[in-house]
Amino acid sequence: MRILLTGANGYIGMRLLPLLLKDNHDVICCVRDKDRLSIDRDMRKQVTIVEIDFLNSPNLSLLPKDIDIAYYLIHSMSSSTSDFDQKEEISAQNFNIYVNATHIRQVIYLSGIVNEKNLSKHLWSRKNVEETLYKGNYKLTVLRSGIIVGSGSSSFEIIRDLCEKLPVMITPKWVNTKTQPIAIRDVLNFMIEVIDNQSCFNKSFDISGPNVLTYKQMLLLYAKARGIKLYIFTVPVMTPKLSSYWLYFVTSTSYKLALNLVDSMRIPVVARNNELQEILKISTMTYMKALELAFIKIEQNQVVSSWKDSMVSGRFKKDIQKYVTVPKHGCLTDKKVMKLKNPDQVIKNIWAIGGKTGWYYGDWMWKIRGYIDKLVGGVGLRRGRTNPVKINSGDALDFWRVLVADRGEKRLLLFAEMRVPGEAWLEFDIDENNVLHQTATFRPRGIWGRLYWYSMIPFHYFIFGGMIRNIVSKN
Repeated sequence: MRILLTGANGYIGMRLLPLLLKDNHDVICCVRDKDRLSIDRDMRKQVTIVEIDFLNSPNLSLLPKDIDIAYYLIHSMSSSTSDFDQKEEISAQNFNIYVNATHIRQVIYLSGIVNEKNLSKHLWSRKNVEETLYKGNYKLTVLRSGIIVGSGSSSFEIIRDLCEKLPVMITPKWVNTKTQPIAIRDVLNFMIEVIDNQSCFNKSFDISGPNVLTYKQMLLLYAKARGIKLYIFTVPVMTPKLSSYWLYFVTSTSYKLALNLVDSMRIPVVARNNELQEILKISTMTYMKALELAFIKIEQNQVVSSWKDSMVSGRFKKDIQKYVTVPKHGCLTDKKVMKLKNPDQVIKNIWAIGGKTGWYYGDWMWKIRGYIDKLVGGVGLRRGRTNPVKINSGDALDFWRVLVADRGEKRLLLFAEMRVPGEAWLEFDIDENNVLHQTATFRPRGIWGRLYWYSMIPFHYFIFGGMIRNIVSKN
């Protein structure tokens, strides 16, 4: 079947895509920027990629007519704290306009569990999108999920950060809210099995794991699984804003996402029935089993996707590819070159940069820069990297965004998402003579930009010089 996958470069979309291809479906990946779709060349040859921003007025010529099934995986919660609900409604309305002009039979929408009368803004928006999609000229299947547990998921990474970094926690009372987590593998299993299943047409289903837990219990069980001693003390005085700052500074989440998450965490998210499990004969795994599988993926360096690679985790929400061409005029640069004896090893070193590997010189200075960036509302070094050895265009890499990662051309281009008075690039390029060119480029914004660059020159001298030497010498 021909399947339209919206949000193909998101956390769920990246997990779902290889499963659809494995089942021999013809997949159309729908993204806002095709250069940001973080898949390798072999997989790109197997899919069709279309660029559509569902917030813009529909252009019906962009989408093929012969579509059978579509997945609706578009979310805006991480991009805004004020109008994300309006954006989500507009996106759903425009999606209907697009697919109503095709031969589509079914749309599958991954939503949230919305069983309470008083919903958070996020959950209300999920429900509103569901009602909008039911107005489309197709059969709708809605899968309402609670917290998704899996390597790279925002919920798992927040729990992981809290437990690994804070042996003693002073927490707000929302940690006693009940929720019903579900493993990412089970979510994907449901999403695959409902394809063209007529018993699932025009129905909404709650999907969940077997355990109803409070957030506090989830943290304590994580600590138990990891062999960590954890002490949690609950206080009733932490406001939503303070809670959001607490999550922002301790975990890898962005402030906007933290604020929306805290708003939702006060609402119980518990499934009402297991009707779909009975229809599809699926048994879901426990929370502890989901944690175990997530740890295995992390230890084996097989994390397929991470919410951190989403554009909403950084400063630039779209049009990031306009920075692929590094400017020449009006810029300040730091250039280093070095002849290579073993270019293959150097490529491996470059492709391992950032995250746990670090930046090859003065990591403590990079960490200080990360802390400063976070204090002023930047991304800091919180995102790390999804895979320790693989890089794709569009990936997050500490406080950089990968613009070009071409191993064949021996070129890596990074764009700074830290807060700076201007725009910054860091490029590694090996030429045909096996010479490594390491170039830091900064396009200052006014006098403050120039003062910033000149004030950093002493640090650049040691950092960039030490970096290229160690990249070349490390075996």
